[in-house]
Amino acid sequence: MSKTRVLIVDDCVVVRDGLQSLLKGCPCIEVVGEAGGGREAVVKAEKLQPNVVLLDAQMPGLDGTGATRQIKERWPHIKVLFLTVHSSYIDRGIAAGADGHLMKDCTRQELLGAIREVSGRKLSKCV
Repeated sequence: MSKTRVLIVDDCVVVRDGLQSLLKGCPCIEVVGEAGGGREAVVKAEKLQPNVVLLDAQMPGLDGTGATRQIKERWPHIKVLFLTVHSSYIDRGIAAGADGHLMKDCTRQELLGAIREVSGRKLSKCV
């Protein structure tokens, strides 16, 4: 089975690096790119066609809600996992079309489980 292709989007470099590190150890996942904002996420989603976008809710410029809406309208097959530290943003992400959500304090197992769930792919070697 092919790897699940993931695009990481967060305006905080240390968060992107952390997510990259968490996913690097999973042979079933390939991080195909990173973006520091919503506009860049939309451009990279078009170019890279990931299976899953891990998308921060709060970013300057085009926020996670706007980026989710644009990605899902243009490429409904791309799954979006909305990431946030504030539970109040979850409803906005889901209303914009996100396929799932995670709190940023989730565990590695919860992250991998959510990617597995929204992508519909087996990640048995990872979790």
